[in-house]
Amino acid sequence: MSSAGVLSFAQQGWEQVLAKVKWSVVYLDAACAESLHWSCGSSRLLEAVKGPACNLREFEPQAIGGGAQQPRAVFVLSCLLKGRTVDTLQDIIRRSHFQYCVVVTAVSHAVHLTANHVPAAAAAELEGQQPVFEQLEEKLCEWMGNVNYTAEVLHVPLLLAPAAPHLAFTPAFATLFPLLPRDVHLLNSARPDKRRLINLSEVDATSLTPELLLHIRCLVSGLSSLCEHLGVREECFAVGALSRVIATDLANYAPAKNRRKTATGRASVVFVDRTLDLTGAVGHHGDNLIEKIISVLPQLPGHTSDVMVNMVELTAVQTMEENQNVIAPGCLAQSNDTSGKALWEALLNTKHKEAVMEVRRHLVEAASRENLPIRMSMGRVTPGQLMSYIQLFKNNLKALTNHCGLLQLGMATVQTLKHPQTAKWDNFLAFERLLLQSLGDSTMAVVLNQLLPMIKSPSQRTSDDYSSEELLILLIYIYSVTGEFVLDKDLREAEDRVKKALAHVFSEESELSPLLQKITVCS
Repeated sequence: MSSAGVLSFAQQGWEQVLAKVKWSVVYLDAACAESLHWSCGSSRLLEAVKGPACNLREFEPQAIGGGAQQPRAVFVLSCLLKGRTVDTLQDIIRRSHFQYCVVVTAVSHAVHLTANHVPAAAAAELEGQQPVFEQLEEKLCEWMGNVNYTAEVLHVPLLLAPAAPHLAFTPAFATLFPLLPRDVHLLNSARPDKRRLINLSEVDATSLTPELLLHIRCLVSGLSSLCEHLGVREECFAVGALSRVIATDLANYAPAKNRRKTATGRASVVFVDRTLDLTGAVGHHGDNLIEKIISVLPQLPGHTSDVMVNMVELTAVQTMEENQNVIAPGCLAQSNDTSGKALWEALLNTKHKEAVMEVRRHLVEAASRENLPIRMSMGRVTPGQLMSYIQLFKNNLKALTNHCGLLQLGMATVQTLKHPQTAKWDNFLAFERLLLQSLGDSTMAVVLNQLLPMIKSPSQRTSDDYSSEELLILLIYIYSVTGEFVLDKDLREAEDRVKKALAHVFSEESELSPLLQKITVCS
């Protein structure tokens, strides 16, 4: 599958949107904003709008409407045009002065027919027609207050947020989580009149709730559009219960069947339930700088795959805690910065040590091009050394502007190397290696008893000890690498001791993190 094709798929979609936004107020939901962020950046959207930054707004019920001098609006949405989404559209338009409305949805019309319970046979007869979109266009004119105003509803497959040539995210499906064994009970309770499911291997599309099935169909629609753009006839493979349902739905998706008849290329698509490889998600054996950056820096608000980089040190603002939110944060996505993008892609594919040296090399070369007074130093790269190179750009606006993307990645590297969590990385790695060595000779009960002394209350913990969240990560790793085991008396007693110790630690925390609040159902 061509990496250029994946990137052009996202960019081509956004070009269709950008062609509609001139002199418009643009409303985006979070998933579409994240796709834009990685595809071409908000600056590209602002250029196309040709208006002030305040013309870009988040799509939400409380969003500010359009004023008397703002007759045009474009809504860019990742979801179905149904239910609460339509209610929000109506609320915003009714309190505005729009005369021209465009609604872009990332979900195809075929899926909208499914959502409106149109039978497959009837949907096939409507090929080339878009009655759901046409009905909404009439509603938009009604809400604007004049049937002679202009409304347009169109589908653009804004599925991907392309982070690199061979890596793309699907922000709209960040919450699509594989089914767990306990979900069998929930599925059975939702279908009391049908045959009871025994385990996940029996789950198919007919077992799922209508809401989940529709969410899957939205993903399938986007993937089919991607395959159409690439000109390929896909062959699907699946590992896991939910992946099997998705792969089957893509194989049976009516528009995809028609597309495959004329496709000239071939591609294999492999779906994997993430829960079947949790060690990859919670382990610390990856020797990659980007993995550490994403692990330790705070998440960029509203995003699922980018982080906030504190840029205060490159300004004249004092680096005090109350000033942290005065300066807009940097980030990892550098879609419009050539040197920043080149460094980002290099960091993704190199080990930690080489990656840090690559950051230094890029900073040195950038400083040299700007004729900044750089002092070369060889040997081990330190956060202080990188920071001294970055500070050279501080009072030079031209150099700062020319290399803004590179400096954001440089600052992200420095803040990660100095972060206390990075020092703990080696502790995690040592424990994981020790665990792998002992599993062959020890029972699960012995391993849990080894973990028990590490569970310490906040008053007993030092900076080297594990926090509550970190203990849960270790437990997930332990159970994931162990595989199947027999629950005997010793293991049951060991698990009870660990549970009691964790409950005690949670109760002594002054404040639970959002994740722990979710797990313990304690706000």
